[in-house]
Amino acid sequence: MYDFIEGRLIELDPISATIQTGGIGYMVNISLNTYTSLQTFPGSEKLCRIYLHHVIREDAQLFYGFFEKKERLLFRLLITVSGVGAGTARMILSSLSAEELQKAIADGNANVLKNVKGIGLKTAQRIIVDLKDKIGIAHMTGDHFLQIAGSSKEEASSALVNLGFTKTSVEKVLDKIVAARPSITVEELIKEALKAGI
Repeated sequence: MYDFIEGRLIELDPISATIQTGGIGYMVNISLNTYTSLQTFPGSEKLCRIYLHHVIREDAQLFYGFFEKKERLLFRLLITVSGVGAGTARMILSSLSAEELQKAIADGNANVLKNVKGIGLKTAQRIIVDLKDKIGIAHMTGDHFLQIAGSSKEEASSALVNLGFTKTSVEKVLDKIVAARPSITVEELIKEALKAGI
């Protein structure tokens, strides 16, 4: 899996960025928040770094890029919600800052999410129900827990899927464990998941 791309920013518009590295230009789909952060880079010799999420479909391979790891983590949490695809998640992160999104979910404020184009009341409520436990703890205790819980869960999920467990059952078990113990280590998380009988 790709973690980030670092190189010269060749082209930039509100929905995409082209990063040149190793003689290749990579087109990356971005949010408006990332666009704003990247505006200082065009024409500069400074290298910029974008954290990636790689989507593989039958008809395309796409990169979604984020200036901050926190925004990528929120994107990854959003796309775990039924009915929220990569395009919708990017729209949410273009309409709200990472902090505004965390607060809306932690506070159960469906109206804030409903104001995003393409998000109806049912989808807004589903996002809150599915992510409140994961984001609520982070909102109360600081972003550090969100990053710890997210990265631990990703590593544990990858390890368990590689061991032969199905991603769906792994995600369900890990979500419950992380909600109860947000600062759990990767090793403990894998052990707890195996004990839970995935």
